[in-house]
Amino acid sequence: MDEFNQHDDDFLAATEEKRAALSYLSEAFAEAQLDGLDGDCVAHAALFAAFQELVSTYGEEAVADFAERLPERIRSGAFSTASKH
Repeated sequence: MDEFNQHDDDFLAATEEKRAALSYLSEAFAEAQLDGLDGDCVAHAALFAAFQELVSTYGEEAVADFAERLPERIRSGAFSTASKH
């Protein structure tokens, strides 16, 4: 398993640093919405910035491989905050 995929899998372990990072991003989302920005606009901007950072760190091919797995992960609820019925 390459370093990028290991990093992705390890995120679920939620170390303190990763929890802190998620907290910062959640606060930024909330502040942007308080300033009148639409939530999906902020989400698209965050995804763009995230993919830029990932490509810069891991390269296009590794990030493309990661992105190919996203539909399955989304459908399985990996990013859902509500419980599935």
